[in-house]
Amino acid sequence: MSTTTVTDHRSTRRVDAVWLMLMAATVITTWVLSKDMVSSRIALVATVVIATAKVRFVLLDFMELRSAPLTARALFEAWPVGVALMVVAMT
Repeated sequence: MSTTTVTDHRSTRRVDAVWLMLMAATVITTWVLSKDMVSSRIALVATVVIATAKVRFVLLDFMELRSAPLTARALFEAWPVGVALMVVAMT
């Protein structure tokens, strides 16, 4: 087995795991947090935190920024955190 095949297999498994996590996070924000089981403030903050985590995983694993130069990766990871902080601060 070549090194490329092992790397590709691990990469595929990671993408599959991230996809499953994204689907689970969607279920949580869609069905759990929308059922008035928690206060609207908690639901809003939880939804924004989950959305921020989802954006991070998409950027790192589907847009392949995990191997990007540190400066670019830091900027792309800071953007969703900054937006999330602004949204939560406005509520």
